[in-house]
Amino acid sequence: MNAIVKNMHENYRYFNREISWLGFNQRVLEEARNMAHPLLERLRFLSISGNNLDEFYMVRVAGLVGQLTQEVEQRSADGRTPAQQLAEIENLVDELIEEQKNVWRELKEEMAQNGVHQVSVDALSEDAHSWLEKHFIEEIFPVLTPQALDPAHPFPFIQNKGLSIIFELKRLSDNQLVRELVMLPAAMDRFIRIPGDAALYVTLESVAAAFANNIFPGYEVISSSLFRIIRDSDIELEEEAEDLVRYFRSAIKRRRRGQVIRLETSSDFDDAVAAMLEENLLDKSARRTVIDGFIGMGDLAMLVEEDRPDLKFPAFSPRFPERIREHGGDCFGAIRDKDIVVHHPYESFEVVIAFLQQAAEDPDVVAIKQTLYRAGKQSAIIRALIDAAEAGKSVTAVVELKARFDEEQNLYWASALERAGVQVVYGFIEWKTHAKISMVVRRETDGFRTYCHFGTGNYHPVTARIYTDLSFFTADPRAARDAAQLFNYITGYVEPKKLELLTMSPRDMRNELMQLIETEMENVEDGKPGAIWAKMNSLVDPAIIEKLYMASKAGVKINLVIRGICCLRPGVPGMSENISVKSVVGRYLEHSRIWAFGNGAALPSDKARVFMSSADWMPRNFDRRVEYMLPITNETVHDQVLDQVMLANLLDNEQSWLLDGDGNYTRIKPGKKSFNLHRYFMTNPSLSGRGAALKKSSRVPKLKLFHRNKSGG
Repeated sequence: MNAIVKNMHENYRYFNREISWLGFNQRVLEEARNMAHPLLERLRFLSISGNNLDEFYMVRVAGLVGQLTQEVEQRSADGRTPAQQLAEIENLVDELIEEQKNVWRELKEEMAQNGVHQVSVDALSEDAHSWLEKHFIEEIFPVLTPQALDPAHPFPFIQNKGLSIIFELKRLSDNQLVRELVMLPAAMDRFIRIPGDAALYVTLESVAAAFANNIFPGYEVISSSLFRIIRDSDIELEEEAEDLVRYFRSAIKRRRRGQVIRLETSSDFDDAVAAMLEENLLDKSARRTVIDGFIGMGDLAMLVEEDRPDLKFPAFSPRFPERIREHGGDCFGAIRDKDIVVHHPYESFEVVIAFLQQAAEDPDVVAIKQTLYRAGKQSAIIRALIDAAEAGKSVTAVVELKARFDEEQNLYWASALERAGVQVVYGFIEWKTHAKISMVVRRETDGFRTYCHFGTGNYHPVTARIYTDLSFFTADPRAARDAAQLFNYITGYVEPKKLELLTMSPRDMRNELMQLIETEMENVEDGKPGAIWAKMNSLVDPAIIEKLYMASKAGVKINLVIRGICCLRPGVPGMSENISVKSVVGRYLEHSRIWAFGNGAALPSDKARVFMSSADWMPRNFDRRVEYMLPITNETVHDQVLDQVMLANLLDNEQSWLLDGDGNYTRIKPGKKSFNLHRYFMTNPSLSGRGAALKKSSRVPKLKLFHRNKSGG
């Protein structure tokens, strides 16, 4: 673990963003060795670390390579040049890959002991071998296309993350040496399961190599070697783009042919073959990495799908808010009575879908407005919007085309929505619309009423089962007026005036946060407690970091829960001694953004100002994205967000890591009172949305036992 962070740059005020991210991926990988997790869940963490690393190269490393190629000397906040960052990244990634290899070896052995085997083709029984050969001839061979590698054939295009095999062959007719390339189709599973009760898996590449004589009749196979490439997959948006849809359709095609950033080869590669690949695939800024082991760790996720519930987390069924059930499933009636916050994934994402489906079916609903950043491939949200439009309602959808790696899916949804009569808007060319907001306008006996949903996560049914997020429902007219202005800003560039609750970026969110921090400093100066608790995914923004340093020096107690990147250096005497930073990595991905300011009292407190948001504290969220932050004023919702969700994150000591001033993350060891925040929320109902059940309860399900530890968590 410390190998990742001991090489941090000596600039004392900031940690490097890229190195901090590698530290986060190291923590993900550590969960693959956490014996508290079931075996196949540990394998899932290993595969996640592999996928994470791929995306890191496709975007972050690609950006640094681009700067180097274009001779841009843009230094990071900690003072490093692109070349210095790339050199350090490569050193740390080599260590990370070596550790991934060791973890896979350990897990593979343990899986075999538990009846799940990843084996070589040679290890199969005669019957299994015969079945596999038949399977290869009938279902794999027709899809494979061998391509000669010689001066008469230009080097073929290989897709991003594409696995390929280079065969060294000897033609039997004249003993001529021949080199052929076979690309393994991305549409085919990386692992093939041998039929039978025993869980036996072989890799696609080993099958292709084992039956290569069927691909190359009349040749002797001398050797076969595997390689894989990673391409630059970020889309650079040109501000002069006149037609955003046409631009992105073209850009997605260009991305498929992005520059090769990384070439991974198996350790048995011949030097001459490797040189040939480097000449055809790499420029001077990219590099080849030799991997002595399994290439493409992300593909191990397929093995996790083996039907072995005894080797996975116990199944969990999310709860549906009781108060909505008490209203006979009427979302509008429940929200009209009182604000509700829903804590995903412990409480079902179905409530969000039900909210929009009810809006689509209700004849009194006249309009729906919805932002869509990521919606998934099988989206009930999209279906509800289409149904509403086809029922004659006014429906507006803000579809964000710039949602990385979802651009193609979002283009598809935009087209489907437009065909149904939805007014589709793409927002700003230079900014992403990252705010997650729904508005439903309904005709009622006393006039029109607007119901709003504000989320910290995406309208995505798959991630809603594994990401921890908040969904806030309200009929507060102030929130409705603010949401309407936000939508008008996105759709018509109408500048919001006199917002009553919401704070938006890129207008004034950073300044509002600065002022909230400043208020805590003033409280300390006046002899009152000064306290800040904040939970987010990443903390990068230098201006906010400097303000937090100032607050720490002024005596404000600051507790931060930052899952991923943290560029702030905590616990440094004279700079940040009053700041603590922890990271939670466990069964669920912590994704909600919650910020609490003591407001003259020690936290937690009814006086505290509590906010939820769609934004992290990063320059992109403050300067290049449409985001919101919303104060939580309802008493029950305030108690849940502060006294339950935020406090539980601070109290967790089973899945938490503490960051020190040198950049080292150390796993917190549970004391006498072990506390796992994910297990707590799986077994304890939340405050908001309980309705009559809360009144009948003998106790309010807060973390009362721990309240004596309010000030520091």
